[in-house]
Amino acid sequence: MNRPLRLAAAALTAAAALLLTSCGSDDDTSKDDDKIAGADQGDGKKSTPPDEPAQDVAERPRIELPSDLTYEFEWNKTGDKKKDAVLADTEQYLKAVDLAIAEQKPLHKAYRFYSEGEAAAGSQKFVQEYVKYKDRITGTKRYFNARVDLTGGRTAGVVYCEDQRKAHNKSLKTGKTAKAAAPSKDDFVLYSSRLHVNDQGVWVTETTTSDRGNDTCQP
Repeated sequence: MNRPLRLAAAALTAAAALLLTSCGSDDDTSKDDDKIAGADQGDGKKSTPPDEPAQDVAERPRIELPSDLTYEFEWNKTGDKKKDAVLADTEQYLKAVDLAIAEQKPLHKAYRFYSEGEAAAGSQKFVQEYVKYKDRITGTKRYFNARVDLTGGRTAGVVYCEDQRKAHNKSLKTGKTAKAAAPSKDDFVLYSSRLHVNDQGVWVTETTTSDRGNDTCQP
């Protein structure tokens, strides 16, 4: 339990990827686990014309996290329907990855619902690290300074900061929580993601890069 939460950005950067109003159920099956996160499954989805807005018809996975893990998303509504949808699905993706960690499922279908390609592969690797050490995340994760840029109505870029000072690793074996010795510049991480909207109206994260200790995110 001497590993700080900081392993997050390292794992995600290594794969050039990242780490949500939910309904439906989350019941991973062996059929789901046969698929490798990040691999091209060749689902043959049709593209919606650029000027035609996608309608949200998706049956979203239920995301129920441990009561000792909370979030502070300090980004306000932009007033732009698409930008707000991008931020909302980014929130769901972040929570879905933490759900996979809490349930110790590297191929959890919740985060794969909100990601694909490099992002899904990076998330799988990230979750596997927690499964290896039998840890999960506890505390509060704070996100702020978000900016969304839309391209052609169907793709988007998102940049935001994360404050990990109040988030820690918790051992599933001992129940003990590991905390950093002292606050650090590295408790703050800058993320940059690329997303696209699919035919179900879900903004799916394709790639994410991270920069731990970036001056932009410092208090």
